[in-house]
Amino acid sequence: MWEVRMTAVADDIDTGLFGPQSVTWRLHLEPVLYVGGIRALILQALHPWVMLGTYQNSALFDPAKAFARFVRTAEFVGIRTYGTTSEVEAAASRVRRLHAKLRGHDPATGRPFRLDDPQSLLWVHCGEIDSYVDVAVRAGILADADADRYVAESVRAAEIVGAADAPRSRAELAAYFDEVRPRLRLTEEAITGTVNLLTARLPAPWSVKLTQPPVAALAFATMPRWARRMYGSPGLPTTDLSATLALKALRATVTRIPGPPEPLRMQRARRLMAEAGTLPS
Repeated sequence: MWEVRMTAVADDIDTGLFGPQSVTWRLHLEPVLYVGGIRALILQALHPWVMLGTYQNSALFDPAKAFARFVRTAEFVGIRTYGTTSEVEAAASRVRRLHAKLRGHDPATGRPFRLDDPQSLLWVHCGEIDSYVDVAVRAGILADADADRYVAESVRAAEIVGAADAPRSRAELAAYFDEVRPRLRLTEEAITGTVNLLTARLPAPWSVKLTQPPVAALAFATMPRWARRMYGSPGLPTTDLSATLALKALRATVTRIPGPPEPLRMQRARRLMAEAGTLPS
């Protein structure tokens, strides 16, 4: 069972995994993190078995449903971040039960595999957290020390879905990717799923705040150079600089544009952060 850290301003307030003193609560208020969510899915697609299992079990490969799947993932991240203990455990239990029932098979060897394999779950976790923290640092939201705190806090998020031995710093994240890279490759499933995701039409009010193709292109540009090369991009250093400047500009823009109404749990988090004196100005 995962351990809850109670860090709220009052002992009788249940703040789930994180709380108003955490970097996680502060970071996930930022709309520009949407870019990190898209980046995560593009990066995660480079694991052959993870993507094959997704292809065989998911609506990601139906263009009409691709964005809906992304929204469901974002909703889970929101509950995991700001939910109470019971809300987090209920959401995590649903995810664990779903993954436990799903199987994939390698058509080349006929070998079956589980979608809840701890190492596969670790890959998905690391792709997500690396994407969020990279976007946050480059957009000017987090300094290096807070970025490491965020990665360390995210271990709690890994544990509730069954991922094993999650990295606790950006250096450990980088070491993980160095270790796993030889097992990654671009598959037809990855190409299909990524194209469907990047060309998905956003419904209102998302379409007012963010236009998918430019944001998707920016998400792709923020990926590590080795990952961009696997997709056939040159992976030039100038792309990194351009992406960083674009992220800073996008953050400045989206904070001024009304977006979808915030969930009640996020509104509650803002109130608790204000009471604790940790709400960003």
